[in-house]
Amino acid sequence: MKIHSMGVRAVIAMTLLLSLAASEEETAKGSVKFKGGNFTMRCPVYGKWYRRSAQVGDGEDSLELNYNSDTKGLYKCVYKDNEEDKEYYFYVKGKACANCIELEAAPLALAITVDMAGTIILMMIIYKCTKKKSSAGSTQASKAPARAGGRAPPVPSPDYEALNPHTRSQDPYAIVSRTG
Repeated sequence: MKIHSMGVRAVIAMTLLLSLAASEEETAKGSVKFKGGNFTMRCPVYGKWYRRSAQVGDGEDSLELNYNSDTKGLYKCVYKDNEEDKEYYFYVKGKACANCIELEAAPLALAITVDMAGTIILMMIIYKCTKKKSSAGSTQASKAPARAGGRAPPVPSPDYEALNPHTRSQDPYAIVSRTG
């Protein structure tokens, strides 16, 4: 019964992870993505790129720049839509590093699924192997073999003799109280 509930939990976890991965795959109008020490801005269509009224790109749908303190800030992409100029704004501020590794949701979900499946299979194997098997006939409880007669047990040492009640301390914590 417990294995069944673990399987249900695994299915729920997988569903949540895959829905997260699917939602990340949807493309928006415009986006900013960081990768390594660079970032890429994507405009809905081809246009001109501006930063603080200075043009930084022309006729491109995406602009890739090296991220540092000079390149963060407000950008805009100006493009034509039905003969009308439209502007799409980007504010870039984030954390980027050259040696960073990005963790995508799909490989993480796959790794968790494989790990959970392996754990469940291993638990089932251990359960099957350690299951107590009943034998066809009843077994007799074996008795320990009788010891051959010989010497009697040694005489107790005088170090272990009972204490003399007249020489014992009468302090409150020296008295042993016996209950029922």
